[in-house]
Amino acid sequence: MFEKSLYDLIRGLRNHKGNEKEYMQNCLKECRSEIRSQDLDLKATALLKLIYLEMFGHDMSWASFNVLEVMASPKYHQKRVGYLGAIQSFRPDTEVLMLATNLLKKDLTAASTTTIALPIVTLPHVITPSLALSVLPDLLPRLNHTHPAIRKKTIVTLYRLALVYPETLRAAWPRIKDRLMDRAEDPSVTAAIVNVICELGWRRPHDFLPLAPRLFELLVDSGNNWMAIKLIKLFATLTPLEPRLVRKLLPPLTEIIRTTPAMSLLYECISGIIQGGILGSGEDADGREEIASLCVTKLRGMVMVDGDPNLKYVALLAFNQIVITHPWLVAQQEDVILECIDSTDISIRIKALDLVQGMVSGDNLVSIVSRLMRQLKVSSSADRKAASSRLSPEDSDDEDLEKTNDSASRSPNQAPPLPDDYRIDVIGRILNMCSQNNYGYLSDFEWYIDILTQLVRTAPPPRPISDADSLPTPGKLNEGDISEKIGGELRNITVKVQALRPICVRAAESILSQLNGEIPIGQPIISGALKPVAWIIGEFSSELSSPDDILGTLLQLIPKTSSPESLASCLQATMKVFSLITGDQLTPWTSERKSKISLLMARIIHSFESLILHPNLEVQERAVEFIELLKLTAEAASSQEASTDTVYQDPPLLLTQAIPSLFTGWELNSVAQAAQKNVPLPEGLDLDEPINPNLNYLLASAESISIPVDETDEFESYYYQRPPPTSIVSEPAINKLADGRDEVSSSYQQPTEETYLDADILAKRKAERLERNRDDPFYIQESNSIQRSSTPIHNILQNSNGPDLDVDSIPIMELDLDKLSAGVDRSKPHQPAKPARRAARQKIVVATDENLASSGLSTPNRNYDSENSSSAAASKAHGKKLKQSLLGVDSTSLGTLSLDDNDSSAPAFDPEARQREEAEMAQAVKEVERLRLEMQRANERIQVAQGVDAAGTIVKKKKKTSTTTKAKKPKANAEAADVDEGNGEDAGTELKVKKKKKKAATIDEGSSGAGEEVAVVKSKTKKKKARKPVEFHDAEAG
Repeated sequence: MFEKSLYDLIRGLRNHKGNEKEYMQNCLKECRSEIRSQDLDLKATALLKLIYLEMFGHDMSWASFNVLEVMASPKYHQKRVGYLGAIQSFRPDTEVLMLATNLLKKDLTAASTTTIALPIVTLPHVITPSLALSVLPDLLPRLNHTHPAIRKKTIVTLYRLALVYPETLRAAWPRIKDRLMDRAEDPSVTAAIVNVICELGWRRPHDFLPLAPRLFELLVDSGNNWMAIKLIKLFATLTPLEPRLVRKLLPPLTEIIRTTPAMSLLYECISGIIQGGILGSGEDADGREEIASLCVTKLRGMVMVDGDPNLKYVALLAFNQIVITHPWLVAQQEDVILECIDSTDISIRIKALDLVQGMVSGDNLVSIVSRLMRQLKVSSSADRKAASSRLSPEDSDDEDLEKTNDSASRSPNQAPPLPDDYRIDVIGRILNMCSQNNYGYLSDFEWYIDILTQLVRTAPPPRPISDADSLPTPGKLNEGDISEKIGGELRNITVKVQALRPICVRAAESILSQLNGEIPIGQPIISGALKPVAWIIGEFSSELSSPDDILGTLLQLIPKTSSPESLASCLQATMKVFSLITGDQLTPWTSERKSKISLLMARIIHSFESLILHPNLEVQERAVEFIELLKLTAEAASSQEASTDTVYQDPPLLLTQAIPSLFTGWELNSVAQAAQKNVPLPEGLDLDEPINPNLNYLLASAESISIPVDETDEFESYYYQRPPPTSIVSEPAINKLADGRDEVSSSYQQPTEETYLDADILAKRKAERLERNRDDPFYIQESNSIQRSSTPIHNILQNSNGPDLDVDSIPIMELDLDKLSAGVDRSKPHQPAKPARRAARQKIVVATDENLASSGLSTPNRNYDSENSSSAAASKAHGKKLKQSLLGVDSTSLGTLSLDDNDSSAPAFDPEARQREEAEMAQAVKEVERLRLEMQRANERIQVAQGVDAAGTIVKKKKKTSTTTKAKKPKANAEAADVDEGNGEDAGTELKVKKKKKKAATIDEGSSGAGEEVAVVKSKTKKKKARKPVEFHDAEAG
């Protein structure tokens, strides 16, 4: 009968496209019937087809016994199919696996090399601890096989056995070590041994230190790149234990790095040098610097390879490790590293960010931050264009479709849009780099303030807050709002650098006006920068350029503010600015001033009244306090007569003294983060005690109080009509320009400010620069720049020649040195005039944080690592990685196994002795089981004698009518034996059993069997020999 082969199955599967499932089900039915055949050829063919179908997901565990049958075939081509099926389907919990033990042991000792290779290759896939113990004595002699392929496969299989049965290494390690030391050994076997040693080396590296000379010899003389990679990894674990290896390893490693054309070996060599601590060791400083410079040069070449992002990524990984010990060498490769920041691969960008953050210094800070700022500005400009196109209501559906097609057909070289998480991470890194070492890397604070102003504009909006978090806890920051961190940096500089406070206040005014102008009507302000900016304006209101305009801006922002913390800060800033405007005692109390202040207080009261019932208690409390204070002040101002030409009136004391005194006092300085923990608690403080025991009653009574509404006056009717909000700052001119393609500079040099700053910031910086360099003779002014004052010679030329200068008409003046020197006093030494020098830049002093003893650093470095979220999670993940190997087997037990030959505490492993112990243990288990069964039968007989038969039926005995000299216990035992054997009669006294009415046989007093029975019942130690039913019946019959 013609049967399908594997090739027929594959052809049929290809011919049944669209109906593969049904075809495979039919093939499975055929295989089920074929594999039960007695023909081994047919069985092997069916098994081969099942193996192929198993790769499609069809289970073949039901054919485990048939696999075992094919494995036992004497023909090699059938046996090979059986072992393949075992590899594919057998698992450590397969039931028939223990039946295959003898087959595996038999094939391991076969004469054919191909047959020996089959069980060696199969064992790593099906190994269990008991199977490893059984096959180990047969597997160890294969290390001395004449064929190198068998030795190589045996070594790898022994490592797999050691993962589940660690004692394997104790028995196999001496032979593996001999194979390694044999210089005539085949290179493939040596490579396998090195591979196994490398896998074991990171667990117990000190066990392999004696092998260092031989391993070093293999590293120098071997031409195998794969083995060289393994040896370098192994030496990376050995060098911390033996620092003298560093001096020995430097020459060959340097030679490999210089000469190898293989990128994999080059990277692994550099990685091994870094991980082994060679770059940071104290041995051979000159050679260490040389190899560090060589590694950086090679890594630069790997980064510059176009079209291979994998090489760039691994090179950046190595750079991130080298920058810890040699940051100056990495900083020299700034050009190629900054190019990676603009890569289209986001993972390469993140690694480049990690690298630039580690190599930043005072020399390259501006160039790095400028490059990052340009990237953020390009991305934010694209987002603004997309947002404006989405918000335009006049576009039709066809125009939207065209825009979609245009966006889909953009140039492939255009960088993809940056995700918000990446932009937040970049901004955080900029803030961290600039604030390192208490702003020690900053040389131009004005530039940094402009950077912060630009970052507020380019920062992505915060993530939406859910309903549950709509009322955030005071003091808890929104992690997604990076703009609050930007404002916090501006606040830190304002507090710490006193010389820059006017500039910081100007920047805060600009940010406040920008927030008020860019928010449409009816939209809330969600930027977290409002809180620190409002704090700056209120705390340093004396530095404001126009307090009246800023107060109007604050009053416009209060209805738009959604964050309770920002709203509370705005309320406080409003009152501080109001105190600055109205608290001047020297200004006369005229009618104009009285009217202005009255109108201003009415406007503030109107803005604050909507916050009386705010759900946040902080906002509610401040609004109520300020409203009541302003109402009292308004009454005092209205009752105070205005000054006239004849009568002078003082302003109300509430305006000039009471309200300003609320916001004056000690200067606020920055405090270290950990200083609050060191403040001792005052004695007698009980935070659980209520402040007012009648608080609930007061709150309940406050709700029932009705406040009469005053009649509207002319001021109230005027101010209740809300004017339409107007923007104070016009739109930047750069937004009105025609849309043009952003040219990305390919130069590695520092980008110009025009590429990452807005037009208004550039204009301000240009005006400040012109004013600073106006009188500098070495500064070339522009054509339309401010004209300097004219000298007398310029006036003469201009008057005599007009606007056009005639060289021939230049007057020639006679210079008589004698006349000039006649009036000179020669008694004084002549001092040459010093050339005019440029005024020195003002020295910037950054104040340190105030702290108590043992409170912590002044400005702790913040960590913006994008890949490692927390250190605890990373340590847990690292621990799991160590416990789980690539083969999915827990190999932690190998770490406690010592391979030291001189270890007296570890006995030598003897497989034959171990087998004898296992056989004795199995025999002892069988004996214990036999004795347990005998004791159980004896216990059953005792229960029957006490009135319970084997079936659990209660037996009741009648009283005896005749007296006998027999003991009760022998009679009971004889009765139990009689019931157990089914005998019903005897010549002695009869015992009638209820219901069954069976006669019990009596036992003769002098019966030796009875005597023995009595002895057995009384002695528990001899219960084993108590049950002898055959001898008992023989005695009765006699």
